[in-house]
Amino acid sequence: MNRKLFAAAVLLLLFVSLGCSLSTLGWRLLPGPSTTPSTPPPRLSFTPTATITDPSLTPSPTLITSTPTITPSPTQIRTPTPHATVSPVHLQVFEELWQVVNDEYLYPDFNGVDWDDVYVNYKERIESGLSDDEFYRSMGEMVFLLGDDHSIFFTPNEAAEEDAGYAGDYDYVGIGVMTVAVPERQRITIISIFPNSPAEEAGLKVRDGILAADGQPIIDEGGVRHDLLRGPEGSTVTLTVKYPDEEPRDVRLTRRRITGGLDVPHQVLTTPQGKRIGYIFLVTFNDSTVDDQVGKALKEMSAAAPLDGLIIDNRTNNGGASNVLRGTLSYFTDGKLGYFVNRQQEEPFTVSGVDVRDSQHMPMVVITGSETASFGEIFAGILQDVGRAYLVGEPTAGNVEILYVYEFSDGSRAWIAHDTFRPLNQPQQDWERIGVLPDLTILSNWDEATTENDPAINAALEYIDSHW
Repeated sequence: MNRKLFAAAVLLLLFVSLGCSLSTLGWRLLPGPSTTPSTPPPRLSFTPTATITDPSLTPSPTLITSTPTITPSPTQIRTPTPHATVSPVHLQVFEELWQVVNDEYLYPDFNGVDWDDVYVNYKERIESGLSDDEFYRSMGEMVFLLGDDHSIFFTPNEAAEEDAGYAGDYDYVGIGVMTVAVPERQRITIISIFPNSPAEEAGLKVRDGILAADGQPIIDEGGVRHDLLRGPEGSTVTLTVKYPDEEPRDVRLTRRRITGGLDVPHQVLTTPQGKRIGYIFLVTFNDSTVDDQVGKALKEMSAAAPLDGLIIDNRTNNGGASNVLRGTLSYFTDGKLGYFVNRQQEEPFTVSGVDVRDSQHMPMVVITGSETASFGEIFAGILQDVGRAYLVGEPTAGNVEILYVYEFSDGSRAWIAHDTFRPLNQPQQDWERIGVLPDLTILSNWDEATTENDPAINAALEYIDSHW
């Protein structure tokens, strides 16, 4: 059984819909066509926060990139009782999963759950003989009992889909957008568009809200209608979309295969005093190409002339992998930034600074929101804690548990809360309990504003004008 580190927030989780077939402002991939061998585990009761319309990817929390192997002690794992209809694979995976939680879970009291009793009950269930569907559902339920809104179990197929998304190597049939669901306004809103996709060619824009597909509401009493966005290659779909402050319009698109990675939206804005400010919409850390794309964006925006400041819009960033967090932070700061803490030890978190066109020193504002979670909020909190950035917006979600990803013998995996994060300069702050608090609170509905009239962006521009 292999272990990898992730940090995430299932609050977030989730994610974004890729044009064919992603939810509440936050970052996640909404499931696409089901390829899992089982009925979805309890995790699906969480409302996704972003989606890649099409792939049936489920977002990854925050990875901590390492793959140590954990070998449970044979004396600690009880030998299952023989049973004629019992699957040896089911028993082995169950033992591995139970043992991992027993030994590695962040909270030694298991959030009040009697973990030994869980062992007895679920072992009896498995020894009664379960189908693959029933078994994977049971494993999802078992992890769900921990009640931390972070730890989660993935079937082998779900794990494989997650790997493809993290690698930035999407391959699916759709229109090529990432979205977040806004159920209170009965829409999903585009937060990123794949390059050279049907969506880009049709003129769809970030902040476009998708209201309907082929005349049917995209959200109904059952949630987001992903089935309306899916379809075979070459099929067409007519979307009713609405950009903030504009009337709804119909856009007809032809679905086709989407490959490659996500785009990191960016542009140069101008303050009332004429300063050139780079703006980066940091959608997620759940794509391994994001940190490199941020570096490229910094170079592109400063190619014509130096930037006078930078705004990082972090409002839909629900986290992702630790190496993407580290790589992105490295453009803006350097050195020891805090500690990952678990029930056995604490480990310093450090980055090696990389300056891109004065990115280490330029004035910087980070915009946060209630859906900023996991490594997304750790990113914002660190830059505030070390005095590198001014924070504008709303308190973050308060989901900074770091997940370790444990891979089991059948290809399934679990994200298990293993660490939390302690800031370097203000260690008394409990980001898990209260979130990261902005320096200036600005309430706004991101999906109802344009870049030009967004209250948080305008407040950030005004701050840079008045302080530099």
